[in-house]
Amino acid sequence: MDIMKKTMIAFMSFFFIHIPFSSSVQAAPGVSAHSAVLMEAESGRVLYEKNPHEQRSIASITKILTAIVAIEYGKLDDEVTISERAERIGGSSIYLEKGETVKLKDLLYGLMLRSGNDAAIAISEHIGGSVEGFVHIMNEKAKWIGMNHSHFANPHGLDQENHYSTAYDMALLMRYAIKNDTFRKIAGTVSYQSESETYPWRNKNKLLTRYYEYCTGGKTGFTSQAGRTLVSSAEKENMKLIMVTLNASDDWNDHRNIYEWAYETFDLIKIGAKGELTIPLPDGKTVEGFRPHAVYVPLSEKEEHEITNRILIDENFADKRNSVIGKQVFQLEGDTIAESNIWFQPKESGKTSWIDRVKSIFLQMIGVL
Repeated sequence: MDIMKKTMIAFMSFFFIHIPFSSSVQAAPGVSAHSAVLMEAESGRVLYEKNPHEQRSIASITKILTAIVAIEYGKLDDEVTISERAERIGGSSIYLEKGETVKLKDLLYGLMLRSGNDAAIAISEHIGGSVEGFVHIMNEKAKWIGMNHSHFANPHGLDQENHYSTAYDMALLMRYAIKNDTFRKIAGTVSYQSESETYPWRNKNKLLTRYYEYCTGGKTGFTSQAGRTLVSSAEKENMKLIMVTLNASDDWNDHRNIYEWAYETFDLIKIGAKGELTIPLPDGKTVEGFRPHAVYVPLSEKEEHEITNRILIDENFADKRNSVIGKQVFQLEGDTIAESNIWFQPKESGKTSWIDRVKSIFLQMIGVL
């Protein structure tokens, strides 16, 4: 369904910021968690929240960040030599021994499926040169993702001063991480047989292995200070959801119940079509624009009829091919729920320059055209 009504045109110089908000819908079930967020993965829209920005200890869900940094900075076939520090770390372990060599790929599976703290140390020393160096990379990555209320002090999540995050920030992290094919595969694996082990590792995430058939992955956590923490992802009828609970005594049911409520309440609706747009300007002229991708947002049946949108055009846009000239902002009850860049491509009027041709080829290669 396309919802393209109540359109306003404005001229402005703009800086693109996307901030997802939630709005009132049919009441969701309660959760045991002290903090919780349910986010739709494609749009980033928050569908459920409870104390979403409260900073808390997060335990082993920290390892989501450890894993995605390692995947992006390392090579899966790297041979990692285990240090004494890795062997001696306490808590959950895959029983690594000082001096042995293990492939980074196996360490990542041990990290995500069995929550190995020793794997976290080994990974961080290999990628960052030291645990401290790796933690610096973690914090820089978190800032880049937009985790503005988080700080990491270690790669494993054991309780430590200045190691904290929020339910919302962890949802942002999971949203980013599941875009990576390798991470998504590891996090969604039920059982893995390492070449160096005599028995397979089974995933501790019972939401994936037992309790919810639409679960596609996630990470568990527990410490005395953090309580039970859980990040999970699910997909049903092409809608991908992310759920985060912090300090939840009944986290399996929290996630399952909220997922079931969300899939009953929301549908993924197309609110902006892919293709050309003819935009009327205040002076009576028009500008030809196009949107390279359709815009989909999860909406309840009631919300489908309440979407408004406006198109913002940069007053200083250059009259040349393949330029972003503005954006379309979609709102619900005054809150922005999605934004979409609008590109400018005038109709063909003879020959194009070699610069335009090269630029067009490049944009096609990266999937914009």
